[in-house]
Amino acid sequence: MKIKTECVPCLIKRVIFEAEYSTKDDEIKKKTIKNACKALGDFYDPEKCSAEIATKVHRVAYDSLGDNDPYKDLKKQSNIVAKKLLPKVEDYIKNSDNPLKMSMLCSIIGNMMDFGIKGGSKRPEVLEKTFDEFVSEGIGYDDYEKLDKMLSKSKKIILFTDNCGEIVFDKLLCREIKKKYPDLFLTLVVKGENILSDATMDDAKELCFEEVVDKIITTGCFAVGVDFNQMSNNLKKSLSDYDLIICKGMANYESFSETDYKPIVYLLRTKCKAIADSMELPVNISAIKFYD
Repeated sequence: MKIKTECVPCLIKRVIFEAEYSTKDDEIKKKTIKNACKALGDFYDPEKCSAEIATKVHRVAYDSLGDNDPYKDLKKQSNIVAKKLLPKVEDYIKNSDNPLKMSMLCSIIGNMMDFGIKGGSKRPEVLEKTFDEFVSEGIGYDDYEKLDKMLSKSKKIILFTDNCGEIVFDKLLCREIKKKYPDLFLTLVVKGENILSDATMDDAKELCFEEVVDKIITTGCFAVGVDFNQMSNNLKKSLSDYDLIICKGMANYESFSETDYKPIVYLLRTKCKAIADSMELPVNISAIKFYD
């Protein structure tokens, strides 16, 4: 997705959020915000991918803060909150007529654990109070049947994760995929470096993802979404031989929508107008959208 004008204030708002969260030093905050604004001015180009520009701006912000993981505490708390919700999520899946589809919905709802942006959460604990409401709301755009048909024909699939907290429910999604299609080779992709509230290899190991997937690899670099120029060799190899890509979250959509990788399905909340308009979907819905 090319950067939209409405992405500009959103990006700066997020830098302000991480500066406020990272330090109490007003001079460091001021330096960070000034440097990020200058970087955005330098890098802004309506013909460039929004995730590519965001990556460059956040790199400047992190360097200015002297903090390589400003979301560290939020990430830990997100996983704690999600784990507390696991019994509820397991009940939803167990009692559903379609456990795999329900696991997808719950995984998408976990995508609400996103901070510093409009449409995300103010704090991880909010999801505890709103989870049932989002389940009742259901899937606002539903390509599940297309996705399931593709899964039934696939041998190798790749799942790109997004945020911490959300990744706790992604494990249940992976489990249900393997339960229904045990012969599938499922590769999980997490971030190669700390970026925003996204999950890394440490999170995948802590959650024992090796129990439900066949392989775990990283993007290999610091990037919002995926930087296809800097990605790891393992990821390059996986992306040269697959039947289906499953992407969680908006940043992965921003990255992959600029490529020809297909078939691909996005499982996400449309938390902003820029993403919703690009995907031709309403704002603030849970969506399963398939592209072939």
